[in-house]
Amino acid sequence: QVQLVESGGGLVQAGGSLRLTCTASGSGVSISQFGVAWFRQVPGQEREFVGGIKWDGGSTIYADSAKGRFTISRDGAADTVTLQMNSLKSDDTAVYTCARDRQRRRSWVSPHSASYVLWGQGTQVTVSS
Repeated sequence: QVQLVESGGGLVQAGGSLRLTCTASGSGVSISQFGVAWFRQVPGQEREFVGGIKWDGGSTIYADSAKGRFTISRDGAADTVTLQMNSLKSDDTAVYTCARDRQRRRSWVSPHSASYVLWGQGTQVTVSS
């Protein structure tokens, strides 16, 4: 089954850091030619865009809540995308999911979930205050 897999979630104290990694799982599947975004969701709330990176790593965009604290990068050789989260707050507690753009080599980063067609199962991030 083709899907994305997230890793690196866990429990951290407020002010701490976590590093999430997204990789593709499945024969012949790659994220190297596609933009990748991170979303998060709290039970009972709508899914929220966190940030995204262009297919070639040439640009990134972030939600206001993530700016200055979160950084998205990608490793072409390893075919992974990483979300580095620093200065975590209790409000960052959520299930974090990565997703692959439906369009190959899109020239910009979309913040809209409808632009993404391949999703992971998510990884829980819990920030204790």
